[in-house]
Amino acid sequence: MNITILTQYYPPETGAPQNRLSDLALQLKNAGHEITVLTAMPNYPQNEIHDNYKGKYFISESINEIVILRSWIYVGKSRSVIPRLFNYFSFVISSFIWGILKLKKQDVIICESPPLFLGITGWLLSVFKKSKFVFNISDLWPESAEKLGVITNKTLLKMAERLELFLYKKSFLITGQTQGIVQNIKERTQLNNLHWMPNGISEETLQLNFNKSDCRKVFHLPESAFVLSYAGVIGHAQGLEVILNAATELQQKDIIFVICGDGPELNNLKTLAHSLQLNNIVFTGPVRKTDALQLVAASDAAIIPLKKIDLFKGAIPSKIFENCAMSKPILLGVDGEAKELFINEAQAGIYFEPENATELSSAIEKLFENKMLCATLGQNGKQFVLNKFSRKQIANNFLKILEQKLNNSTTRN
Repeated sequence: MNITILTQYYPPETGAPQNRLSDLALQLKNAGHEITVLTAMPNYPQNEIHDNYKGKYFISESINEIVILRSWIYVGKSRSVIPRLFNYFSFVISSFIWGILKLKKQDVIICESPPLFLGITGWLLSVFKKSKFVFNISDLWPESAEKLGVITNKTLLKMAERLELFLYKKSFLITGQTQGIVQNIKERTQLNNLHWMPNGISEETLQLNFNKSDCRKVFHLPESAFVLSYAGVIGHAQGLEVILNAATELQQKDIIFVICGDGPELNNLKTLAHSLQLNNIVFTGPVRKTDALQLVAASDAAIIPLKKIDLFKGAIPSKIFENCAMSKPILLGVDGEAKELFINEAQAGIYFEPENATELSSAIEKLFENKMLCATLGQNGKQFVLNKFSRKQIANNFLKILEQKLNNSTTRN
């Protein structure tokens, strides 16, 4: 099949969607399909076009023998609503133009949401290229934007909700990253063309064999310390203040907290750490994916928090998979589906109430004082993701569902 993946986010950017989608593209290619990726000029998370792409409007390149079509996107530092909409719609328009010009007839177009508005391009291209439109939902929008306070304008929210429902009805197949997303869409639309396509762990990560001591030297971390890490986007939704507040209660112990990554809240976190006079916090800033994985290897455990919002009960942060695959116990500040899977079922870590620094510090002390518990939880997590969340198997399951639906559609016609 000729398959196009349409997404605003893709490597060389770093981040969860970028890693997941690039791995999906590779898995589909390895299964014998011709894959094209239609994406934006890389700019995330710094909100600045990467040096090699500055001043360019449309380019074609190749990554891992996959054709990458990149088009212009407006990028600004402001996080207010109007600049965000300019950011989204600039790519909606430019990607449609580039897709019309460069894409040959496609069998399937897989569109990643958010941003929801990109679904307009995905659906229109599917019409023009006579393709089946697959809508992949990694975050419910506009629901999440409303609950996080990103968008408060009721008229805009209502228009976005109508667009959301329209795109669901036009989809040949809707895939959701969590079971909560799938259930939410099913209850609101009564549609049956839904498939759970979770995030998972890549074959590449499973094959890594880093030496813990060597990795600690990379980040100048003492061999004796108990190292807790967070590696990912540093944004409002993550609620990373809980880590700093827990760190204030543990300054007398041989414990180091490493916060790795970039995002809009990085400077605010650094200011808070300075005001709290913390001497047990390390900020690495943005690093390459390989370096982030080395940090995981250097750590004794990972902290994975989100804000205490009902919306996040259906979230499964992607960093869970990499830490579990590398046998690291997780301290999970996420309620709902993630807790049910990785704490209750997998027994891969310890749960703490989101934004509750006292519970987090107690959980840290429990691991700090019991190395055997650390090892057991780490091994439990590794076995769980190996059995249930291999990206290769996830891609194969998706292809089976897609091919079955395509065959049924052909038979009916």
